[in-house]
Amino acid sequence: MGRTMAETPGLGLSAGRYHRAMLLALDIGNTNVALGLVNGEAIVASRRAATRSASTPDELEMLIDGLLHLDGASLADVTGISLASVVPALTSGMETMAERRGLPLLSASAAIMPIPVRTERPAEVGADRLVNGLAVARLYGVPAIVVDFGTATTFDCVARDGGYIGGAIAPGLEIGLEALESRTARLPRIELVEPKRAIGTDTVSAMQSGVVLGYRALTLGLLERIRAELARTEKVEESAIQVVLTGGLSAAPWARDLPGVDAIDPELTLKGLAILWAVASGSPAVPGQTTAGWTGSAAGSIHIISEKAR
Repeated sequence: MGRTMAETPGLGLSAGRYHRAMLLALDIGNTNVALGLVNGEAIVASRRAATRSASTPDELEMLIDGLLHLDGASLADVTGISLASVVPALTSGMETMAERRGLPLLSASAAIMPIPVRTERPAEVGADRLVNGLAVARLYGVPAIVVDFGTATTFDCVARDGGYIGGAIAPGLEIGLEALESRTARLPRIELVEPKRAIGTDTVSAMQSGVVLGYRALTLGLLERIRAELARTEKVEESAIQVVLTGGLSAAPWARDLPGVDAIDPELTLKGLAILWAVASGSPAVPGQTTAGWTGSAAGSIHIISEKAR
């Protein structure tokens, strides 16, 4: 395993082209690997690739270095890795890679989160879900709900004291679409766009209605129930609950128009990993503790919805 935070005396300066210590925030999901190169309170580069769970440490190193090269950076610029992974084989591969390169590696889990995790089995909660909870509390306020559109769509709730209290997991939109394709003989691959009408007049429009409008209804219905329960539990008005969308599909047109959403932040998990690293390393300026920093410097990736439609 790579050096832990406790074993790392200081992050130091990168020997690469950048003049400040560069953190690699890495979110390994079942479908995609998302990475961000973090300088201070800004994600200066971010990329996404398909997850290959059988990748060796060498292949992981080549993938990450290649993605960084797309933005004129490299692994030589990295001085630390903050990792959230739900793929055990790739978690192990990253540990091997970090050890070989002499890089400190912080792997997110319930045991090291700087927030209370009030679920029956904290160790079973996905690292990305906990990191999202940390990020939404620091960047948007609490109580809050994070909806992460990934392989699965997760709904994660954060209490008024910043504690993670649970949520819901639904099959992801693309899983449903893949099931239609693989289990039917004549249904085609379709584009995930919202149709003008619910009543389709051909196969494609009928599928778009069922898949996109159906998933929109699932999201809104579950969100409505979760928001009402959270409001009762936390003794607040529903309008006081922050709702933030994230994940690979969060910027899709059909998601951008969901009512009752405060913000869409596709890079929320990466920002949460940077915040976790800053807290663990004892940084005096933890991203997200003031209204400056992430909210301003990374504003290009945050789409604020000005009015809630409730």
